[in-house]
Amino acid sequence: MQRLLSPAFPMAMPGVKDLWTYAETGFHPLAAAVVRESYKREALGSAFRILGEGQLSLTKFLLVTDRSGIELADFPQLLTAVLERFDPRTDVFIFNHTSHDTLDYTGDRLNHGSKAVLLGTGEPIRRLPGQYEAGPLPEIRDIAVYAPGCLVVAGGTYASEPGLAQRLLDSSRDRLRDWPLVILADDTSIVHDQTSFLWTVFTRFNPAADMYAEASVQRHHIGYELPIVIDARMKPGYPDELEPREDIVKLVDSRWKEYFGGEA
Repeated sequence: MQRLLSPAFPMAMPGVKDLWTYAETGFHPLAAAVVRESYKREALGSAFRILGEGQLSLTKFLLVTDRSGIELADFPQLLTAVLERFDPRTDVFIFNHTSHDTLDYTGDRLNHGSKAVLLGTGEPIRRLPGQYEAGPLPEIRDIAVYAPGCLVVAGGTYASEPGLAQRLLDSSRDRLRDWPLVILADDTSIVHDQTSFLWTVFTRFNPAADMYAEASVQRHHIGYELPIVIDARMKPGYPDELEPREDIVKLVDSRWKEYFGGEA
C-alpha cells in the first residue's frame, strides 16, 4: 500500500488530507503529505503527527505541502511545489539520534539514524530554474536537471572523495544558489526515471550526516541558506545492489500474461 489515507482506510490525523509513501524507496525512507494550513505553521504540527504514527515513525524524509490537487505519486510535481515554497531559514528540520528502519543501512549503526522534514506551504516565494547555465563546477564531471530547482551532479566516488559534497558547497555556492536542492550522485542518468531517482537518492543518505548547507543558529533553531546539497553516493558499508539475472527476467516477461494477464 502506498496511499495511506482513503475512505476505506481512515486515520486519526484530521489535519492530513493525503499521505503517500514511496515503494520506489522501500517505503520508510520517504513519505509525503498534503495537509491543512488553516493557521500559520499548522503544517509542522501535522508533520509531527505523521512521524508519531505507527510504522510512519520510521520515515526518514518527509515532504509536506498544503497545495490541494498535488498528485503525490508524481514526485517531480510534488518536489517542484515544495521547492517553490520552502524557506530554508524556517522550513527545514533535521533531527539526529532517531530510529531507522532495519533495512536502512545509511545510519552509523543498525536502527540508529536521523530524520528530515521539509515544509513547502503557502504561495511560491521563488521561481525555479529548469536549465543549468552557470558553467562547469570544480571536480564535477556531469550535471543534469531532475525537476525544476533540483540539480543532480556527479564527480568522484565517496570512497575516493569523501569530502566532495562540502567542497562543492564551498566552491560553488554562488553558482548553485538558484538551485534549492543539489543531489551529488554517482551517476546523473537517474534523472530520466522516477524509480531510479527515488531509489538512488533516498536509500543512500542519512540526513544528519549527508545534507550540507550554510547554517546559523538563532534562538536554538538552525536555519539554512541555499543551496542544500545531499550526498547520495554509495558509501562504504552499504550492501551491494542486487541485479536480476537476464535469463530470469526474460522468463518472467515471456510468462507474464499466462499468470497475470494484460501486458508484460
